[in-house]
Amino acid sequence: MSTGFPWLTVLIVWPLLAAAATALTGVGRGRPAAGPVTGGGRFGAGTARTVALVGALVEVALLVGAFTAFDTGAAGEHQLAETHSWIPALGASYAVGVDGVGLLLVALSVGLVPLVILAAWHEQGGDHVRLRRYLAVVLVLEAFMVAVFVARDVFLFYVLFEAMLIPAYFLIGGFGQGPQRRYAAVKFLLFSLAGGLVMLVAVVALYLQVPADAATGLRPADAFLTSNLTGLALDPTAEKLMFCAFFLAFAIKAPMFPVHTWLPDVAGHATPGTSTLLICVLDKVGTFGMLTLCLPLFPEASRWAAPFVIVLAVISILYGAILAIGQKDLLRLVGYTSVSHFGFIILGIFTFTSLGVAGSGLMMLNHGISTGALFLIAGFAIARHPRRSQEIADYGGLRAVAPVLGGTFLVAALSAAALPGLATFVSEVMVFLGSYGRWPAAVLVAVPAVVLAAVYVLQTYQRMFTGATVGELQGARDLDAREKTVAGVLVAALVVLGVAPGPALDYVRAPGEVSVELVGETDPPPAAIPVLVDEPTTEGSEK
Repeated sequence: MSTGFPWLTVLIVWPLLAAAATALTGVGRGRPAAGPVTGGGRFGAGTARTVALVGALVEVALLVGAFTAFDTGAAGEHQLAETHSWIPALGASYAVGVDGVGLLLVALSVGLVPLVILAAWHEQGGDHVRLRRYLAVVLVLEAFMVAVFVARDVFLFYVLFEAMLIPAYFLIGGFGQGPQRRYAAVKFLLFSLAGGLVMLVAVVALYLQVPADAATGLRPADAFLTSNLTGLALDPTAEKLMFCAFFLAFAIKAPMFPVHTWLPDVAGHATPGTSTLLICVLDKVGTFGMLTLCLPLFPEASRWAAPFVIVLAVISILYGAILAIGQKDLLRLVGYTSVSHFGFIILGIFTFTSLGVAGSGLMMLNHGISTGALFLIAGFAIARHPRRSQEIADYGGLRAVAPVLGGTFLVAALSAAALPGLATFVSEVMVFLGSYGRWPAAVLVAVPAVVLAAVYVLQTYQRMFTGATVGELQGARDLDAREKTVAGVLVAALVVLGVAPGPALDYVRAPGEVSVELVGETDPPPAAIPVLVDEPTTEGSEK
């Protein structure tokens, strides 16, 4: 399904233009090469921040236009589509289109960027040149994030999958915090490149499976379109090998146990805003790729690998929750919670039930908002410590001097623990119910993670915000208007999606059904529930 206006292309191009405008703000016209963030002037930090924020808000307005052009009644189909020849000799096309899940992830990308820009208003150590460069790279990353979620050509997807590493690397290593930020950036890059190179081999192998024209011996100029690659008759062994290559790349990105070890380092050494974009949005490329590439392109191999993937997903759920409890660094703790939550998403995808897959699609959105709120509000707390300490033990009694900070952090933390009434509860229950019909043992093993989540969020809140206020925090101020805006938008989204998830469900329900159909499965019958009470007896019968 296509539309007359190229909404998706505009959503990709506009952040690049905004990034260029932000990067060029303050260049030339006699402006010094560097200056304090608080410096005014026509070309000071305030101008760069305003340009970046306005650019991000215009992108939000464009997103609204894309939503109005999207037909929720056909959310399982790719809409707003465009296809143009790109590299015919390689069979590559510029092909974009979006279904309901993809559109929600585009919305997550576009919605978080202005909040990250607001949260980073006074970051980068008072150097306005570093700040405008940071904001420009954030906008470049936004363009790549939107593009990868709408790519409908496997070659284009791969190029974007790898290209995203460039701005992500600089955000971690160039604009991160702490002496180990470059180590964290290189570790992230090496893990991602390793997965990407393995995936490239499978991309080439998949292209070779496309039948060539009998007369010319050439493959079609649009051979890499996902619609053309779906349903190919593949050799079983080749299909399994290609699935494993794609899955490895996506598991690293997700991140999934045991290839997750780059994530805690990134969470601990990137800025909270960078972690929000990388972990809450960019990492969704992993689970999105499993859903939109692994399942439809390799259905037999997906069913073959499902038991192994389910085991790893359950391990990720428990492992991430247990390690989160033992963390002393606040940002690393939030990072480990994501290992656990991504396990839930992958569990739902590989149960091959429409409810489980729909729950995973919704959880991708909910996790991004919930964990983004945790990262950004945790960053506000860290900014109030005189030494900007990330150690949980250096805090205490912060609620007494900053009640709004304490309240918003508690809401975000409870959402991470899937409290009823907040966003993640609905999607987590959908994953559990969808998985139970096919993998009841996996669900029973994973359920204790709900209790573990309550432990790590309440324990962290108690240590940081309750009790007597530590001396270093006696003069800490509460959230200002800018910070309240960031926290308020995120908390409002968590409440709305928790209380009234219906509109969001309309976007994930049909894609869930389509995914199950493409993988060649059907929903299992409802599990029988034992009767726990005596049934009424008729006259003359025995109980």
